Amino acid sequence: MVIAGATGFIGGAVLGALVRGGGTADGGDRGGPGDPGDVPRVRALARRMPAGPRDAVEWVRGDVTDPASLRGLCEGATAVLHLASYVGSDEELGEAVNVAGTRAVMAEAARAGVPRVVHLSTSAVYGTGPHRGITVDEVPPEPVSAASRTRLAGERYAREAGAVVLRPGIVTGRGDRWVVTGLRELAERVPATWDGGDALLSVVDAGDLGRLVARIATGPRPVPPGVYHASHPEPVRIADLLGELAALGLVPPVRDEDWSYEECLEALRSTPGRASERQFALVARDHWYRSEDIWTLADCPPGPGPLARLAEAVGWYRRSSSGAAG
Repeated sequence: MVIAGATGFIGGAVLGALVRGGGTADGGDRGGPGDPGDVPRVRALARRMPAGPRDAVEWVRGDVTDPASLRGLCEGATAVLHLASYVGSDEELGEAVNVAGTRAVMAEAARAGVPRVVHLSTSAVYGTGPHRGITVDEVPPEPVSAASRTRLAGERYAREAGAVVLRPGIVTGRGDRWVVTGLRELAERVPATWDGGDALLSVVDAGDLGRLVARIATGPRPVPPGVYHASHPEPVRIADLLGELAALGLVPPVRDEDWSYEECLEALRSTPGRASERQFALVARDHWYRSEDIWTLADCPPGPGPLARLAEAVGWYRRSSSGAAG
């Protein structure tokens, strides 16, 4: 088993799922270890060697942007999980990591004849929507950021390699440094219900997504190659997401007022901040992508849903907001 991107947000969740139980299908309690006999041998690619115990993982120094450092990485592997990505605004770096890096990993997997390949992409490739309950490529991808443009371009090499390409939506949970922080800012700048609060979003807990990827890699039946949406099958109302986060003390409670979308935009424009109108649209309007297929094909119960999982991550979010999270 080879993982590229094992030190990242999603990669860390996948690595944890593999080490605990080798991709158990269990969708319930994820806290305990799995059967040690089921734990696969994991080889993880990293630019810098992580600190701490390494007994369960063979760490290999390398970089997806340096094809020479990947030589031999995939030899003897039963699966390759390409989870490394660049999510910033630098187009050149996005090309290097998300396009050329994907091409290099897929070439090495093909050279070694690896039978299962999984590639992590994003539903952001569809653009700003709104999208309500669409299936894969039901609407043409129209990426608007450097990250989503280059991740869509990288999908080409994964598809050619016969990979299972996953497009999750919003990912929450331990390790999330963007979603809840962004929602907190937006709730402060637009402190009311957003256009009825009925926008439906594709959301998945990082631990559940990690469990899904591990299951695809190690399950008894291979998932057919192709592109799949990979959020929890049940969409989440933005009002319910903000309400749960407020109940946990992670975002401020909203006023008992309902503002139209235009009123929300006016409030957003009148209060400077980091989040853009495009980013507000991604959570205040429908962005729901049907995801049930991949959970069924992987024979992996999706679990109770991202709202139910938030309480498990509340300690991490609080430490993260105070700068203490590791």
